Amino acid sequence: MSDLFAAAHLEDDAPRPLADRLRPRHLREVVGQDHLVGPDGALTRLIGAGSMGSLVFWGPPGTGKTTVARLLAGDTKLHFEQISAIFSGVGDLKKIFETARGRRAAGRGTLLFVDEIHRFNRAQLDAFLPVMEDGTVTLVGATTENPSFELNAALLSRARVMIFRALDEDAIGHLLDRAEEIEERPLPLDAEARASLARMADGDGRAALTLAEEVWRSAREGEVFGQEALQDIVQRRAPIYDKAQEGHYNLISALHKTIRGSDPDAALYYLARMLDAGEDRLFIARRLVRAAVEDIGMADPQALVVCNAAKDAYDFLGSPEGELALAQAAVYLATAPKSNAVYTAYKAATAVAKEHGSLMPPKTILNAPTKLMKSAGYGDRYRYDHDEPDAFSGQDYWPDKLGRQSFYAPTGRGFEARVAERMEHWAALRVEREG
Repeated sequence: MSDLFAAAHLEDDAPRPLADRLRPRHLREVVGQDHLVGPDGALTRLIGAGSMGSLVFWGPPGTGKTTVARLLAGDTKLHFEQISAIFSGVGDLKKIFETARGRRAAGRGTLLFVDEIHRFNRAQLDAFLPVMEDGTVTLVGATTENPSFELNAALLSRARVMIFRALDEDAIGHLLDRAEEIEERPLPLDAEARASLARMADGDGRAALTLAEEVWRSAREGEVFGQEALQDIVQRRAPIYDKAQEGHYNLISALHKTIRGSDPDAALYYLARMLDAGEDRLFIARRLVRAAVEDIGMADPQALVVCNAAKDAYDFLGSPEGELALAQAAVYLATAPKSNAVYTAYKAATAVAKEHGSLMPPKTILNAPTKLMKSAGYGDRYRYDHDEPDAFSGQDYWPDKLGRQSFYAPTGRGFEARVAERMEHWAALRVEREG
């Protein structure tokens, strides 16, 4: 992964991308990360205290992680060494560590910046631990993935995580203003198109400047583009979304929670984002089914039927028509009465089953296919419920050593309210017949 404003080793008269020409020379010039590099920012305080230590920079592409690392090295008088986890192995690390030891012996420390650090395996990450502890290097790792999932606990315990934020529209606007200054010409976009370009960048400063360059290259003298023309020029930048990584899990979690929270509009929004990003439709359908059984359950048993029908409809129609079936299922779930009574009852029953082991069911409800089993009491005094008043015998079905348990407590919402009434009726009959 290249970095926002990453330096290129070019001759002074060689052509350079706009993002490189706008590369900050001081931390105060970095936009969109005031919580880190502003006057009271976390990194500003660490530099002021003179005890920076090793760091992990976590954030989306194009937010300045490499630039900040490079500037930190300058501000702390450390030698800047940069590698990428994609192209480096343990052998490369050993050479860097050995050189850093020699540099340290000569009186200068090393800031080792590791781009895409989450690409290293556990053994490679462990190689950093001794040199971080003895001060051979100050490690600054950059990752677009959640460090909690992608980096091992030993490394995280020795480094402080700094979160880089996606650039908001104000920060993108500030970059575009600076681009106009360095280009000495206005960006040929009307106000609506300019705002649209900022949204297209999706929080990525480097992408915003790349899009701006495309616009400048396309404009004739005196031409100003509107939003529709901008779309034609730059097309639409794909959302930042990796189906195998955190963005995938963040959006599916958001979809599930908006359904649980009975907000159909928000559910449609997150569904649309996933569909637009190319998410596997079957994955979405599976999560809708899970929401139906976990969060709606017996409050509306039809929810499960609707979700399975939506999956079948998508299989039948394909894209894009079948996506409407997924949207209908999401809206149905969001607007359905909610109950997690079955979900919590199942968890409670599972816990009791694991705790008490292989208890024998009462012999009364066991079949007796042989004379020996019949003589042992299997099936003795079993009462066939259909022959009883109200088709309910009220007999005890629980193992003797366990006794009657209560797991399922239906709510008063939706269909489950009727279930609750039925269970209360049976409970009263059981007391009456046991008495």
